[in-house]
Amino acid sequence: MKQLDKGADPPDPPADPLSTATNPENGLSRILRLLLQELSLFYSRDVNGVCLLYDLLHSPWLQALLKVYDCLQEFKEKKPVPATTHAQKLSQEVMELLRETPNSSEIQELRQILQSPHYKALLSAYDTVAQKDFEPLLPPLPDNIPESEEAMRIVCLVKNQQPLGATIKRHEMTGDILVARVIHGGLVERSGLLYAGDKLVEVNGVSVEGLDPEQVIHILAMSRGTIMFKVVPVSDPPLNSQKMVHVRAMTDYWPQEDPGIPCVDAGLPFQKGDILQIVDQNDALWWQARKISDLATCAGLIPSNHLLKRKQREFWWSQPNKLHTCLKSTISISMEEDDMKIDEKCVEADEETFESEELSEDKEEFVGYGQKFFLAGFRRSLRLCRRKCHLRQPRASVYCPDSCCSAVGAPYEEVTRYQRQPSDKHRLIVLLGPSGVGVNELRRQLIEFNPRHFQSAVPHTTRSPKSYEMNGREYHYVSKETFESLIHSHRMLEYGEYKGHLYGTSVDAVHAVLDEGKICIMDLEPQDIQVVRTHELKPYVIFIKPSNMSCMKQSRKNAKILTEYFVDMKFKDEDLQEMEDLAQKMETQFGQFFDHVIVNDHLQDACARLLSAIQNAQEEPQWVPATWISSDSMS
Repeated sequence: MKQLDKGADPPDPPADPLSTATNPENGLSRILRLLLQELSLFYSRDVNGVCLLYDLLHSPWLQALLKVYDCLQEFKEKKPVPATTHAQKLSQEVMELLRETPNSSEIQELRQILQSPHYKALLSAYDTVAQKDFEPLLPPLPDNIPESEEAMRIVCLVKNQQPLGATIKRHEMTGDILVARVIHGGLVERSGLLYAGDKLVEVNGVSVEGLDPEQVIHILAMSRGTIMFKVVPVSDPPLNSQKMVHVRAMTDYWPQEDPGIPCVDAGLPFQKGDILQIVDQNDALWWQARKISDLATCAGLIPSNHLLKRKQREFWWSQPNKLHTCLKSTISISMEEDDMKIDEKCVEADEETFESEELSEDKEEFVGYGQKFFLAGFRRSLRLCRRKCHLRQPRASVYCPDSCCSAVGAPYEEVTRYQRQPSDKHRLIVLLGPSGVGVNELRRQLIEFNPRHFQSAVPHTTRSPKSYEMNGREYHYVSKETFESLIHSHRMLEYGEYKGHLYGTSVDAVHAVLDEGKICIMDLEPQDIQVVRTHELKPYVIFIKPSNMSCMKQSRKNAKILTEYFVDMKFKDEDLQEMEDLAQKMETQFGQFFDHVIVNDHLQDACARLLSAIQNAQEEPQWVPATWISSDSMS
């Protein structure tokens, strides 16, 4: 408000925006305009606080409120209403009139239209809609609201088949029932009427004072149709202005087996490789997310990056040789008070106490053929040296300029959609699978099918070339010093030793294929995946998986095992079982890096599926680490 200084000439009254408005006035607007005109006559005299009253009525907030009122009145006046609620009856009356009218071609055509089944069905549907009120029936507000309750808010929500999408909890000190969290995408969040921190006073006229969260949930569960909340609103409602991000889950998570989750029913289970959309990171411990495969549903709670790392360090890393199908936290948890999830049954602990830092979280209740060509990299010695893992050199440092190796142990990897452009290099295709599953045979058939389009990188070796071999065709023949130099400069994607000779594939050999405009096909051991995951190569990893035991016995009846000493050994049952077990271990430990999985139940069918997958990798949008795209932008 404006305060006039005594002794100074009062200014002229401000121009009245309502008096110059060209829009038609409703009753309230006209009364306010006339009142301001009357007050303007006494403005200069400051009679009995007229200036103060004039300024109050002329305040911007009152003008804005009046505009809202005018819009509501205009909507009410222009609300669409049906012209008639008995269109079928009118149609029958028109038919009666047409019988008394001289016959003509127009009359016959009109009769045919009115008597057609489709037209009658249309009129029937119209009458059904016109005679029904689709607006929700809200209960009247109570008349006996005490003056002391003017700070309260009455919220009415129409309950449907979906959960309300909020959690409640009990305040540890006061015992009040509070809205603990609003779930993204739920009815409460879409309504914008309830916020985290709001205190519940009544639910459908029943006071919640002294009730347990479970009892409040029972009231909600028994409610049908409209639910009315009486709440004391939080003074500063939290706003979620964060940008949505997408991540790839690098581990499995099952809320039902996590004792630390605030609300089990509100948890979102996920598995390695799932793409999650993070919609809320306001909570330091529990984020809200949903799977991209089901974006129409409410979000769910997942551990934050920090919290999940803690669970991994305290549980997984303490037992590195044990495989876990879920995360089970060993942190100290104090079960204090129970909270409830609105519209659901769920009890949570009120606080989690971490030993190393003070973080707490309330428990809540929820709511070409014929060509002669050479296939590089198919040498028996290279494949065998890979299997002799105990001969491989320790790889303390690897070629990883994008810091992609930081994804090891990280629960989430931020990803983004990548669409390869025609001017971009092809993505590296990485095949991997257990020994004997047919990785090399699939690669060989693919290159044989179209050698002008597919090619393997020529590997390096320190052994001498044989009489029929040519440098740069079967291998790049280098000295041991050169080979070791490539290792130390992180230019080898994979390497190993066999019979005293070093073998490996370099980054430059892969780039040589890509620079020719071809698709490089490479088979790797799973532990080497991280090394090739760079923005330069943008690898597309395809896991070749064995079929069931009976199918493998039939398909590998005449196949031979490649070993260090024998090449004519046939597959035995224990060999097939070992292959199946190894494949399962690969999926368990490295499945988060697999972009595609192909079951090699029949070689030709698997080859066709492989060809289709490679084409999609080059032409269709794919989820890739966000660092690949940011690195491209910087370069």
